[in-house]
Amino acid sequence: MNLLLKIWRQKGPNSPGKMVDYPVTDISEDMSFLEMLDVLNDQLVVKGEEPVSFDHDCREGICGMCSLYINGQAHGPERLVTTCQLHMRSFKDGETIYIEPWRAKAFPVVKDLVVDRGAFDRIMNVGGFVSVNTGGAQDANCLPVSKVDADKAFDAATCIGCGACVATCKNSSAMLFVSAKVSQLALLPQGKIEAQERVLNMVEQMDVEGFGNCTNTGACEVECPKGISLENIARMNREYLSAALTGEEKKEITGGF
Repeated sequence: MNLLLKIWRQKGPNSPGKMVDYPVTDISEDMSFLEMLDVLNDQLVVKGEEPVSFDHDCREGICGMCSLYINGQAHGPERLVTTCQLHMRSFKDGETIYIEPWRAKAFPVVKDLVVDRGAFDRIMNVGGFVSVNTGGAQDANCLPVSKVDADKAFDAATCIGCGACVATCKNSSAMLFVSAKVSQLALLPQGKIEAQERVLNMVEQMDVEGFGNCTNTGACEVECPKGISLENIARMNREYLSAALTGEEKKEITGGF
């Protein structure tokens, strides 16, 4: 395959960026998208040019680091796959491919295609934990959990924090990510202790980081490589309302009555 790559190049967060053309030839359709970028970088190094910076780690669709905006779609044209799982057979010979970083105020560009997603870490730090002592394994019947709730918690826990939901949302909202992290703990007995504090703190931190609001267009769910459901956003809203209407929050809202 012969392709024309139009790649966003930016030396640093305070430097202007621009799209740069890179023709590549003899690309195998069996290559992954990241392997194709490896080939490009090898060619650039041989020519004495600076390689394109992009994030990656496991290359198995688990870590979420390989976050690229490809032809206007988070992680590219295929559904339920990360960029590292995307193969070149998804493109046509002679095609022009636009490759950009996530674009969101809360995800500043570090260099080229690499963005700082530390905002997600800070959101997790304020609430993504449980204080239950682990100790020895308890008997399964001590903490009965319905299969429905267990399945929903597991589905929410598959979120890898890649940020595709933010990059896809017209408002750069992080609601799908935050709601998945709230849901995976709110649905289980172990997560009940911090439930109210967790959702209040995580939503507050999400706002502090500069993420936008959700307008329920559903684009985040469509582009999520793990298929996280919008149902989690509805659950987080219920958790948040319940937490806000208890204790001191209830007094503030009702004027002390």
